[in-house]
Amino acid sequence: MARHAERREFDGLVTSAAVGRGGAVVVAGEAGIGKSALVDAVVQALDGFEVLRAAGTEFEHDLLYATLHQLCAPVLAYRRGLPVVQRRALEAVFGLGAQTSPDPLTVGLAVLGLLHEVAKDAPVCCVVDDAQWIDDASRRVLVFVARRVSAERIAMVFATRDAGSPSGFAELPRMPLAGLDDEDARTLLGAATHIGPDAEVIDRILAEAHGNPLALLEFAHHAEPFGVPGPRRFRASVVDTLEEQFVHRFERLPDATRSLVVLAAAEPVGDLDLLRSAARRLGLDAAGLTHAENAGLLVLGPLLRFRHPLVRSAVYASATPEKRRGMHGALAAVTDPETDLDRQAWHRAHAVIDADEDIAAELERSADRARLRGGFAAAAAFMERAGQLTPAPDRQAGRLLVAATLRLQAGAPDAARALVTRAERRRMDDQGRAKARLLRARIEYQRSHAPQATARLVDAVTESAPPDQARDTYLEAFASFMYNDIHPGLLRDLGARIRERAPRRETAGPADLLLDALLDQAMLPVERAVPAMRDAVTAYRAADSSPGPWRMNLLCQVAIDLRDDEAAEEIADRQVDEARSQGSLASLPQALRYQAVARVSVGRFDEAAASLGEARAVDEAAGTVPLLGPELVLTGFRGDEERFAELRELVGREGRPFEAAGEHYARAVLHNGLGNYDAALDAALTAQRRHQAGSYSIWAVYSELVEAAARAGRAADAAVAMEHLEALARANPVPWAVAERLRAQALLERGDDCETLYRQAIGQFTRTRVRVLHARARLTYGEWLRRENRRAEARDELRAAHDMLSCIGARAFAERAARELRATGEQPRRHGEDPLGLLTAQERLIAGKVAAGATSKEVGVMLFLSPRTIDTHLRNVYRKLGISSRRQLREMSL
Repeated sequence: MARHAERREFDGLVTSAAVGRGGAVVVAGEAGIGKSALVDAVVQALDGFEVLRAAGTEFEHDLLYATLHQLCAPVLAYRRGLPVVQRRALEAVFGLGAQTSPDPLTVGLAVLGLLHEVAKDAPVCCVVDDAQWIDDASRRVLVFVARRVSAERIAMVFATRDAGSPSGFAELPRMPLAGLDDEDARTLLGAATHIGPDAEVIDRILAEAHGNPLALLEFAHHAEPFGVPGPRRFRASVVDTLEEQFVHRFERLPDATRSLVVLAAAEPVGDLDLLRSAARRLGLDAAGLTHAENAGLLVLGPLLRFRHPLVRSAVYASATPEKRRGMHGALAAVTDPETDLDRQAWHRAHAVIDADEDIAAELERSADRARLRGGFAAAAAFMERAGQLTPAPDRQAGRLLVAATLRLQAGAPDAARALVTRAERRRMDDQGRAKARLLRARIEYQRSHAPQATARLVDAVTESAPPDQARDTYLEAFASFMYNDIHPGLLRDLGARIRERAPRRETAGPADLLLDALLDQAMLPVERAVPAMRDAVTAYRAADSSPGPWRMNLLCQVAIDLRDDEAAEEIADRQVDEARSQGSLASLPQALRYQAVARVSVGRFDEAAASLGEARAVDEAAGTVPLLGPELVLTGFRGDEERFAELRELVGREGRPFEAAGEHYARAVLHNGLGNYDAALDAALTAQRRHQAGSYSIWAVYSELVEAAARAGRAADAAVAMEHLEALARANPVPWAVAERLRAQALLERGDDCETLYRQAIGQFTRTRVRVLHARARLTYGEWLRRENRRAEARDELRAAHDMLSCIGARAFAERAARELRATGEQPRRHGEDPLGLLTAQERLIAGKVAAGATSKEVGVMLFLSPRTIDTHLRNVYRKLGISSRRQLREMSL
């Protein structure tokens, strides 16, 4: 068969993997086109490779990590070389440890680490056949690994049908296989069959097979004179024709052999011992399988394999439902519940036609096990089947609602909504109907987060949810509006709606205090909002247990709005530490983003960039769309106008929230740095108008508004902002808030002694961690001194401001200081070019982690890369920086 080009490409993949340049490829084409033959030919020629194989089966599509078990079981002993968190996650997946709910990304990194350990001994080739049928959990892990083997001695090969290619594979390199041309097809027929020279028969075979190698062989081997399948107009496709051929051959077998073949088709693993036990239970002799082997339907060996997946599906579909149920019943009876309880439950579920509470309860327990291992899709499939087999209508409805909840958690809201509809057709009591309404409201809310969906969710929660669940939902709904409120006023309306349904509690826990703080901040004047905000921050800082990741996000923002720099950094760092220690990778990206916001506030821009880089790595690994607000803020402070424009174009697109509050604040900062004061004022006034209309606004924007208004000569536009800053400083007289109020008064020349106001503001800033604002206060003081013709004193302030801002990385503000310094007659000091500017963003991130003392393995865990990949990046870093060791890297200014 002429597959020379594909064979060369395939050989190149595995040859590169042998020397540490691994890769992945998806071999795609219709059934029978030769995918497995090509893969087998290459794999059989490998020398010195560890070959790991697995195959998806349509019967195991809903069994959690079924394909991963096949692939990794032979090398599981290598897990001893993994970090503890990864080893425990892998053991949880394989049922070897006590840990439950392993994070899917941690599982992916654990499998990558496992293959990395295997590859230390020999290059690895992983082959997954029929990838269109692998279970969802395995698919996610394998795609994750395939995208990260470029620096490994690992090759990943997936064979899949074009029509059934799973999501995630589209981004991998693709090798499409087409049918053979007539010349190659004739060569294949001549080499593999004994068809005579009858040109009419050969032409009809060629026309019917359309270059499909399996079809060519099948039609030729089983063609009677002039009796090959009829013209294509009678058949939908080559695949349909092949299935008819296989069924025809199957039907020629003895009755007992046909039963054995159906039994084998119902057992997806090909375990011959299990098949023999099930056959004995059915009164059959498994030796009869040799007849099916002689007929070319299957191959016997350590494991039974069908000649092609089409054979399995065709045989299974041709059997009567009664016969299929009987086969599943026999398989369930001989499956060991100690080692394969979930597969036994699945067989039992397919062995019955009537409702059966015992089997339904067993499936429910399987769903619980899948859920605890992080497999929401598998858990939903078990629970949905449990609902179908439940005799009592009310209990059936309850299980269907649980299945709908699991589908929603698995990211399938449409499937969840269909299950709710099915449940609502069953008999339910008032409590059940309330649960259904609440779940339907949650589904619509998750689908759109639209105002109407949010309002319905709040109403449904009020009607049916327990108090604690209601409070959490109110917080979630309110928080989503804070950052995605494109219609001013809706946030305040939602706050009023929630306050009506959730009045203040006399005995309030931290979560109650946080809800009160957010509602007060949105609905009350500053002086009246501050007490609840301060109480929430104090309560959470004193709490021993974690309040939950997304609550800490909200709390961190409350602390920043209160101008409490110490609390903001403490909360942000605690959140990141907890997410790391717990392996909570779903919450880690947003935790890192709030850590970045806190770092920006205190002028540690490189650390903020490292946090954002790590957050992007997690998002990229998870395939989620990142939020952009924190990166906009950092870019605004850095003064990178071009990058800011790129990011701003992405806001609100591809499923991202609009993040209006962060965008307006960042734009005001950017233009104040660039000296575009009218543009800065426009952004800040837009944020102010939205705030006055009832939308959330980052309170720091008012300080930017005052500076822009003062510099643009439009002091009257700063009246509302000034009132806000004064009210905040009165209600919460911490150094940061007081310093901002004093600097704003000086900028607007409110007072007889501007110099005293500036000096007091600078003095207050020195009591805080907010270096960048301290430097900007010295900048504005120096600008005032220059306008007062006090050049010598102005130089001192402007020089200090320029040095501080340059070191921090606030380039636009530093250039603004440089322009002012030149106007005094002094050239600003030139700061050396940053050698790290030669590095890519990922190289800089890795260099920073290594310089801080992390090992390659530790950095790999953080960034979802293998240690070998980290070492490859480090070699590039050393080459670009002209160094040769980690010690030299640590000595550089990172």
